[in-house]
Amino acid sequence: QVQLVESGGGLVQPGGSLRLSCTASGFTFSRSPMSWVRQAPGKGLEWVSSINSGGGSTYYTNSVNGRFTISRDNAKNTLYLQMNSLKLEDTAVYYCAKDPKGAYRGQGTQVTVSS
Repeated sequence: QVQLVESGGGLVQPGGSLRLSCTASGFTFSRSPMSWVRQAPGKGLEWVSSINSGGGSTYYTNSVNGRFTISRDNAKNTLYLQMNSLKLEDTAVYYCAKDPKGAYRGQGTQVTVSS
């Protein structure tokens, strides 16, 4: 069955960086577009970024464009999200997902941006 396992979250100060990873199994990762979505406290799921199967096309929500970078290593079945210049409003549980709406997502990793 589809399994997505995120890691790399933590507590970071504003302006700091984190790199999230997501290891996938149970499907043909190299043929699947992938996404990151997040859920801030008290809010719904928000699409953050997507990447096509080959990694050559990437997409970002406006609030993270220029600060976050999505990438993938198909040989390792792994999706990444490099997050730089983190802001308080980036605090959320981050999920990797097979679809931009997050219907098929992992268990998530907590990112807390706080001074």
